[in-house]
Amino acid sequence: MKKRLFIMVEGEDDIRFFGRIIKPLIAPSYHSVEIIPYACIKRAKVNKFLKSVALMKNDYIFVADIDNERSVRDKKQILYYRFDEVESRSIVIVIREIESWYLAGISFDAAQALGVADLSSTDDLTKEDFNALIPLRFDSRIDFMFELLKSFSLETAVKKNASFRFFYNRYLAGKENVTGGF
Repeated sequence: MKKRLFIMVEGEDDIRFFGRIIKPLIAPSYHSVEIIPYACIKRAKVNKFLKSVALMKNDYIFVADIDNERSVRDKKQILYYRFDEVESRSIVIVIREIESWYLAGISFDAAQALGVADLSSTDDLTKEDFNALIPLRFDSRIDFMFELLKSFSLETAVKKNASFRFFYNRYLAGKENVTGGF
């Protein structure tokens, strides 16, 4: 019997990204995939939930932005302190923030069409950098994000962002049939 997968994310931008890009690729391997924003849930409730997921022998991926921490190790230490039940093997650290993954998947041609700079790497991109790159023709930040997701390329994202490449290699390699033999 297939297990359930819970993808624990920080907020709405993460829900949008994981729901649109990751969930369709990973869903065939699971009975169900649920994306849960944990940032606004009390710590004790998150810990209780993680414990119950483990007891039911289901899987989870715990996603967090590195934000201003110096290293993945430092960020993981903060997560261990906050969430007693989180397991190291289930943690994925996004460098720097989820917005860097949105832009990582944009090819040169897509960048041209959207009117945004073609970045060779998005590893150091912050939320503020992302916001500064939004072309004026978009009604909102969310509108821009949806357009980026429509043009998203796994192959390009793997090349442009090291933390996305880590995530891809750990969870998606071999599951994508949308990249034309990638």
